[in-house]
Amino acid sequence: MIVTDSIKLGSLKIIQSENCLNILQLPVPTTIELFKSYGLLLFRGFSVNNEQMQAFAEQFSSRFVLDKDRPIVNLKNRFVTLVDPGMHYVSPHCENANSPFSPDVVWFCCAVPASQGGETLIWDGGRVWEELSEDLKQLFISQKIRFVQKFPAADWKRFLGSGSTIADVKRTLDNLKGVNYQINSDQSVSLEYVCSAVVKTKYGNQDAFANSLISEYKNPRGMVTFEDGSPIPVAVINQIQEVMNRLTEVITWQPGDLVMIDNSRFLHGRRSFTDTRRRIFSLLSYLKD
Repeated sequence: MIVTDSIKLGSLKIIQSENCLNILQLPVPTTIELFKSYGLLLFRGFSVNNEQMQAFAEQFSSRFVLDKDRPIVNLKNRFVTLVDPGMHYVSPHCENANSPFSPDVVWFCCAVPASQGGETLIWDGGRVWEELSEDLKQLFISQKIRFVQKFPAADWKRFLGSGSTIADVKRTLDNLKGVNYQINSDQSVSLEYVCSAVVKTKYGNQDAFANSLISEYKNPRGMVTFEDGSPIPVAVINQIQEVMNRLTEVITWQPGDLVMIDNSRFLHGRRSFTDTRRRIFSLLSYLKD
């Protein structure tokens, strides 16, 4: 590993470059072992741009997916997008964890940080699970959660590909565990996804409260309940939020930073900001076996 410093700051493992070396010079086997161990890597000093982010990610990834809401940066790197539109606070979530299509890795690359605010927030789902009360643990062990969403045709075509058809939707969704769906007359898809709020991490097989419960609970476009359709009490959400407030970690961006996040373990969000120059790129991928 070509670094002058490799330190741990909270959950974050920082890989510091010497003299702005090209990030593609980093040895892949060593990097993936660090990722398996820590689950959250910040590469600093490599002056990474969005094209280098995708080239670096390709070394580890079997395939990329597009988020339905994020604007594509350019057609050449069509999986690289800008982060969530707007400048508002983003609640803790794991990417696409409200569906059966949660990627292994979330990549973020900073071109321009906000002058104030706009930091990316991180929560270690393993630590969150450890800190929840025994009553809450038993509640989520005994009851799964249910997400209900509606995807217009434009959204599922973005995910499956512009030439995809209803037959492709059915082929993708049929026999998926926890999934019920309905094809509507306008070719939109109503999707119901049932899963546990506590998951096993991809590496280490540890329990983690890694999900999109908080973000979807506050999302007016979606719906989340217990598996039987009963509402999740506000008091339960407040207790979870109180634990997460105590465990919030912060990534303060510098230009050229690249972050690699284990989506089975870490939740992420962001602080609000007002600086319209802020520019953070994102990429979602599944890892090679």
